[in-house]
Amino acid sequence: MTVNKYIVRGALVGALGGLLFGFDTAVISGATASLTRAYGLTASQLGLTVSIALLGTIVGALGSGVLGQRYGAREALRLTALLYLLSALGCAFAPSWGFLLASRLLGGLGIGGSSVLGPVYITEIAPPRLRGRLVGTFQINIVVGILLAYLSNFLIGLLHLGLAEWRWELGVAALPAAIFLGLLFIIPHSARWLALQGRLEEARDVLALMGTPNPQAELDEIRAALHEQVNVKGAALFEFRKGGLRYGKPIFLAIAIAAFNQLTGINAVLYYLNDIFAAAGFSQLSGSLQAVAIGAMNLLATLVGMALIDRLGRKMLLLVGSVGTAICLSCVAAIFLLKQHQDLLVWALVAYIAFFAVSQGAVIWVYISEVFPTRVRGKGQSLGAGTHWTMNAIISGIFPVVAARSGAYPFIFFAAMMVLQFFVVLFFFPETKQVSLEELQRKLQID
Repeated sequence: MTVNKYIVRGALVGALGGLLFGFDTAVISGATASLTRAYGLTASQLGLTVSIALLGTIVGALGSGVLGQRYGAREALRLTALLYLLSALGCAFAPSWGFLLASRLLGGLGIGGSSVLGPVYITEIAPPRLRGRLVGTFQINIVVGILLAYLSNFLIGLLHLGLAEWRWELGVAALPAAIFLGLLFIIPHSARWLALQGRLEEARDVLALMGTPNPQAELDEIRAALHEQVNVKGAALFEFRKGGLRYGKPIFLAIAIAAFNQLTGINAVLYYLNDIFAAAGFSQLSGSLQAVAIGAMNLLATLVGMALIDRLGRKMLLLVGSVGTAICLSCVAAIFLLKQHQDLLVWALVAYIAFFAVSQGAVIWVYISEVFPTRVRGKGQSLGAGTHWTMNAIISGIFPVVAARSGAYPFIFFAAMMVLQFFVVLFFFPETKQVSLEELQRKLQID
């Protein structure tokens, strides 16, 4: 199967949901200070303002699979694009703090939904030999979105808009959201979903459009695979057998890697980056500029991590990342404790972001998908994603309250968690590099 413009277009449009995901995730960092002034927010209220979107991501991630199966990933992605658009406009024109919270909740639903549906759509249209790289564009777009959010915050800061600044920072996402929504009307349903719905002629037409050499043979293969999946559809993730939980090891690995992903403190740092710099004595504008540098490092290190994941292996990257992030987080904590060498803060955070992106950032979603057998892989991914977003909401909500007591405390905790992660990965995580899924299933003692 050759790669034609329709495959490329479909993959790029699906990945654009990742860009909005990253943008909406990080843009709040530049608005926290002006939001606090505009509404007189306490530390706990600021935490709620940030974390309420994450409550939406949990619901969006868990519910989007059902919508995608019923209406197709493309149609469900249109709903997420609409949610992004309504959220951005709602934030921009919010008449009250409560309205702002409701708008951010809508954005969270869009983020959670697109985090599942974007990769699903790309996976379903991509040729097997390019599937990994094409799906990888979604992760790259998340990081690009984060960088664009920081750059947007910096440029808007140059305009000196006063208390209206946060409205522009949060509202500017309406433009890419509208573009995303429009582009979703020029890509087709996936042939796999059409076949699942019994719309076989349409499925064959889409396969031909995508450049499949023999659309009928490909359709027959898809139908055969779908028939096999129907036979294992009822497989339960939490299934007990003699001796304990049948998928106990994969469940532990998925929960552990997802939890540790957030116990690095990554999203708390991304959400409150400008506040962290402000607490260290930087102005809002200089903090925004340094956030751009951190976003650029995040993108560069993500590309490096994706290049190394099949060479050095998942476990090795996690071990290196554990050591690197622990050292960097300890340096950040020391800067706040000693109230000295604040000029080194940006470098410590840049190095921290680099170690995270190369390790946890590159590994998490790949690893979760690998450790579960095919019959429960979808449910296992939902478990990992649910753990990820739940931990994200909890940590991001608590962070400003703890940081208000001492800027060092959160970073001491995160550093300790990275030390713990090192030993958990060392003793309990199997290496999955160049191991077939069937062999891995045997290693994990799953029958």
